[in-house]
Amino acid sequence: MAMTTKIFTRPFTQQEPISDDAINAATEVLKSGRLHRYNSISNELSEASLLEQEYASFQGSRFCLACASGGYAMSVALKAAGLIADEKVLTNMYTLAPVPGSISNAGGEPIFIEINENLVLDLDDLSKKVVSSKARFLLISHMRGHLVDMDKLMQIVKENNLILIEDCAHTMGAKWNDERSGNFGLAGCFSTQTYKHLNSGEGGLLTSDDPEFMARAIILSGSYMLYERHGAAPNKEVFADIRLETPNYSGRMDNLRAAILRPQLKSLDKNIKRWNERYQLVEKKLKEVKGIKLPKRAAEESYVGSSIQFRIPGISPSDAAKFLEINKEHGVEIKWFGSDDPNGFTSNHKSWKYVKQQRLEYSDKILSGLFDLRLPLTFSLDDCSLLADIISECAQSFISKTN
Repeated sequence: MAMTTKIFTRPFTQQEPISDDAINAATEVLKSGRLHRYNSISNELSEASLLEQEYASFQGSRFCLACASGGYAMSVALKAAGLIADEKVLTNMYTLAPVPGSISNAGGEPIFIEINENLVLDLDDLSKKVVSSKARFLLISHMRGHLVDMDKLMQIVKENNLILIEDCAHTMGAKWNDERSGNFGLAGCFSTQTYKHLNSGEGGLLTSDDPEFMARAIILSGSYMLYERHGAAPNKEVFADIRLETPNYSGRMDNLRAAILRPQLKSLDKNIKRWNERYQLVEKKLKEVKGIKLPKRAAEESYVGSSIQFRIPGISPSDAAKFLEINKEHGVEIKWFGSDDPNGFTSNHKSWKYVKQQRLEYSDKILSGLFDLRLPLTFSLDDCSLLADIISECAQSFISKTN
């Protein structure tokens, strides 16, 4: 059915190898036997504490907490911000399962906001649901690296006294008007899972400028009474009452993962440029195909193009499945967000049965034709050119059926 004879042979799940500097740092931790973040000598800062200092500096935040995962960071952030049982939390309908999962884990009830064709929050729908839900919290997911108009968003946040927490799993290093993603609300939540912008297998980072919030988050992460050993924490006086009023959970990052991450942070800005070269090449080729729609990006947005999304509006579910299959036959692994049946990392709100089902017809229509693929740095520019050609040629027969 596909017209192309081209074959792509590179694996979409292959990340770049961990650098020698990171391997050497990890080896030193292993040799020391001091893998636990609080297992340090006298007043020496552990690898986890040093990572917190260095990431806070990179982010431009006062405080940083290294923790077990990005999902854990979101859940702890909601708890530290004062979420109470069964309280409503506004969030994107277009996101990955750990976002509503973190809300549920923190005891909240997700209320989904519609998206627009640029794959960001529909701010009109947000304004309506702020009023109708009476929610205090907005957990915004900058899904797949797309930033909504943050100026307009912050106007809504301020007018309604919303507590904003940002899920920046896909926007580590991104900016809006030169302000880093994660710095707009009370807290920013970041992931260092293998497919994110820093790679420790699993891991998370939580940033904030609010001392009482961060003190609660540190205690919640499982600090015992060792909070003074954190590298980017509030003064000990802030913990005076919080340490006794806040439960401890175990969600710490260990020194081994921190040692792997610290050298990577030094290369992040360079890697962002490399991702964007790949993104822009694929974007340019797909834009040339009539019938393929790509999200528009605002001039104020400095993005990180570690993945790319495109739509074929009007494609049927059966044709969407065939489109995936044909691309896979030619070596290109594409994900589809329109399926009601979750697959791998990809799912949508209809399969999150622990959440009260909600009518989101406009967004469902967008997702029905939405496709997604990773652009790992192991792909050369020639690789990206080839995969864009394959996608474009495989799409032709399906686009003709939607016209």
